[in-house]
Amino acid sequence: MGARTGPAAAAAGGDGDGRPGRRALLVGAAAAAVGTAVLAREELSRLWWRLPGVDKPRVAGAVDFRGARWVAASAANYRRADRPADYRVDRVVVHVTQGGYASAVKVFQDPAHGAAAHYIVRADGRVTQLIRELDVAFHAGNREYNERSVGIEHEGFVDDASSFTDALYAASARLTATVCGRYGIPVDREHIIGHAEVPGTDHTDPGRFWDWDRYLGLVRAERARRAPDERS
Repeated sequence: MGARTGPAAAAAGGDGDGRPGRRALLVGAAAAAVGTAVLAREELSRLWWRLPGVDKPRVAGAVDFRGARWVAASAANYRRADRPADYRVDRVVVHVTQGGYASAVKVFQDPAHGAAAHYIVRADGRVTQLIRELDVAFHAGNREYNERSVGIEHEGFVDDASSFTDALYAASARLTATVCGRYGIPVDREHIIGHAEVPGTDHTDPGRFWDWDRYLGLVRAERARRAPDERS
């Protein structure tokens, strides 16, 4: 989430990302034009689950990060997808909640809020997943960045350096290293960014007290530690 600037600060947290995407519209057209070659076979094979009456199989309560706790966000705050088959994932976006853990969970479960991240990392290092990485979370305030990124919230305040505890940095680094390994995301500042760096955003998180050098060092160390297991 993070602090906002300008007139939009008084507005709700929504992304305006709930409208049907190009692919959804194409699949809808394909369903209406049965018996015609509206879409290529490859496109249809990737998007079959978007056809009316078809739902991609999911395991209730499953998490993508081992040890995470599952707490579901409102379905109004994300869009079902099949990433990375339909959208390439090549970014991690770092957020700060501007509040406590419980309040962040509450707003992400509120369908009127219009936004939620994939994960929240608590100050004590506990990780909660609210949206599957398969799906497009409305977290970045930019439709393209939502589609291509995993959003990670961190409990705390952008203007309070004490928010960013050793446990929070360590747990978040393990999480980000796992995400980067899963999608082949480089561990650098082009691909691991703050919410404030998303084009068009009015947010300021993670703010001046977020230690990027320390954080990337921890993520790189986790990636190096995990690499032998990933090759086996």
